Amino acid sequence: NWIMSSSPNSSCNPLIRSLTSRNRSSFLATRAADVILKEKRKLICVVRETPYNLLHIRNMEAVTLAGGIICPATPSFYSRPKTLEEMAATVVDRVLDLAGLDISTFRWGQ
Repeated sequence: NWIMSSSPNSSCNPLIRSLTSRNRSSFLATRAADVILKEKRKLICVVRETPYNLLHIRNMEAVTLAGGIICPATPSFYSRPKTLEEMAATVVDRVLDLAGLDISTFRWGQ
């Protein structure tokens, strides 16, 4: 599993997502993403920038069609988080769950 995040010091910003969707491997992050997709492993792109424009949506579509997973960094409120930390944890838990890690987290209906 490989997780690309859109934090300021990370790699899943719109440029990298665009290059990944177009199979341009000139940056280390895009090369790594390309290899992950080629090997049919799990690529999770955590996207923070909103609102999305049409190019963002098409690039996310291309990454999805290639086998990647787009996970917007949007908190959920099903668990009724009470603090900002708990809200951020809903995003982290979702990403870790997508990565296949066995974590103890809120599950719908439990």
